[in-house]
Amino acid sequence: MFGFIKRALKKTVDNIEENVEKKKKYATPEEIEEILIEADVEYDLVEKIVASLPSKVNRVALKNELLFLFRPVSLQLPDVKPFVELIIGVNGAGKTTTIAKLAYRYKQEGKSVILGAGDTFRAAAIEQLTRWAQKLDVPIVATKQGHDPSAVAYDTIQKAKAKDIDVVLIDTAGRLHTQSNLAEELKKIVRVCNKAMEGAPHRKLLVIDGTQGNSAINQAKAFNEIVGVDGIIVTKLDGTAKGGALLSISHELGLPILYVGTGEKMEDLVPFDPNEYVDTILDAIFE
Repeated sequence: MFGFIKRALKKTVDNIEENVEKKKKYATPEEIEEILIEADVEYDLVEKIVASLPSKVNRVALKNELLFLFRPVSLQLPDVKPFVELIIGVNGAGKTTTIAKLAYRYKQEGKSVILGAGDTFRAAAIEQLTRWAQKLDVPIVATKQGHDPSAVAYDTIQKAKAKDIDVVLIDTAGRLHTQSNLAEELKKIVRVCNKAMEGAPHRKLLVIDGTQGNSAINQAKAFNEIVGVDGIIVTKLDGTAKGGALLSISHELGLPILYVGTGEKMEDLVPFDPNEYVDTILDAIFE
């Protein structure tokens, strides 16, 4: 698994290296401040980090400060069957593809999976998820555009129970989080999931587009306020120099980053490792 995150952060690392004349044994807090801002770490957080650093900053001191910003992660699924995951996020963040990648991961772990095409707002989303289901050889519950997404969620969970399926992955519409009708729709889906199976959805995952950097934070806060997010997946990390934003996202939201998308292929979704992430950034700065 090691190396995936390093590859995904290549643009961020290249950007840092362009701004670091040569790798150092020690850096000043001012140099660290400049590097972190350039990597799209939010300004207030940069100030906070820098305020905790000594006047001569070595690798270990900075590593400890950065690691402290991440929440511990557990990818172990609870002993519940079916385990229901609701996938949320705005259009264009890579939600549908991420669901396919998650389904692929679960299948690799020997689990059976069913998909629910709950983004009934867009015909294209239903078609795309249906194509993925065929490619992955997993069942899917899908209806026509405009149908009630809560009904799709309910039917998917009922089918999973009837067929003794391990994991349910439900897609949701991604109209912008400012729309109150979407907020109500998401709340309704959560309520209906709980009707279909008490305690469901067991995990609500928010998909964030890594190329948006810090601007994704307000979006994430809004979704968290609507339904209460349990974890984050960051997509398109390989396509941006704003990889430092993961520090801000984790710190601001107080939520664990579970996975990062590192490319287009089905296997390009890897568990997020804060250690590897921080070491990759530090390798660009220190000897």
